[in-house]
Amino acid sequence: MQKLSINNLVRSATFFQHAGISIVFVFMPIIARSVTESIFEIGLLVASFSFAQILSEVYFGRHSDKKGTRLKFIRIGFIGCAIAFGLHYFADDLSMFFIVRIAAGIVSGIMIPAMIAYTYEANIDKKRAATVISFHALGWLAGIAAAGIANDLRLIFLISAASFLIGLLFTIKLPNPEQEKEIRPGTTKKIITKNKFLFLSLLLRHIGAAAVWTILPIMIVERLGGELYHISIVYVANTLTAFILMNVMATKVHLSNVTKFKIGIGCTTFVFIGLAMITDWWMAMPFMALVGGTWAFLFIGGNFHLMENNPRSTSTGIFSSTLSISTVIGPVIAGSIAFAYDYVAVMYFAIAIIICAFVASLKIKKP
Repeated sequence: MQKLSINNLVRSATFFQHAGISIVFVFMPIIARSVTESIFEIGLLVASFSFAQILSEVYFGRHSDKKGTRLKFIRIGFIGCAIAFGLHYFADDLSMFFIVRIAAGIVSGIMIPAMIAYTYEANIDKKRAATVISFHALGWLAGIAAAGIANDLRLIFLISAASFLIGLLFTIKLPNPEQEKEIRPGTTKKIITKNKFLFLSLLLRHIGAAAVWTILPIMIVERLGGELYHISIVYVANTLTAFILMNVMATKVHLSNVTKFKIGIGCTTFVFIGLAMITDWWMAMPFMALVGGTWAFLFIGGNFHLMENNPRSTSTGIFSSTLSISTVIGPVIAGSIAFAYDYVAVMYFAIAIIICAFVASLKIKKP
């Protein structure tokens, strides 16, 4: 009963954590449109958040393993995010948006690796952790839906800050177990070397995905005649599918974590083939549902494989920072390609690079 109570608290905290992040992240290209006309500058602004997360996740993920505690990093992250995301409300030019996005990237990076590791360690049956982690997808769904309902690009900053404060409240009753301290030098380098093909394929896949996510909201509004709430509907198809599949994986999907990861990487190719051909905003929905499924497979498969075979917070920190690196590179590439050619050319780039990612993932060996 106590274990169930802990999982429910973690589910709730995870839900509000990712709702707070997603409500701003998905709509940042549209928000940036209000302060700059340059698609290249929009790409840089989107990338700035993830750039800040890179070193933050690696540093604090490693520090969490060294200290043998997770909860302190989780709580500091919630408090920092409430402040940083709330300050978005006062940003009224491009330079201020860069400052608050970088601050948000740093503080969110403090808690993400610790939260995943805490969830994994709280479950004796590790497969059940997938049902808890799935609430990050449900949080994204709620955040995206809330932004569409609010239909106000400034109000969403206040909703985001409130989400982090609510999430913080759920961490107050969480126990703070001491884990074995991982203080051996060179651990980060060893993890990267040991899992180089996993991180390489993840990097390439997400560069393609991040490039598309940068231009897709703008494409829906400017090219496909969509409204702000149409973007919400399209992205909800993604997160809802991811949430359902992550829960199903705990009991129904009997594949190795490495196989799940490879499926998630490879099947993403079909998403961008489809998005390259759509002619109306609603046509994006089935392909966004597919990408939600691929995300569930690669996120659970990749993270669980790493945590089973490496120091947990450090390895999940590297996983998250690899995603952050991708979302630095991807938006810059998207802005450059869209500026030089058009939006559909970004889809073709994504298809090519994700094929390369799948080839790299085939070299990952099962433990």
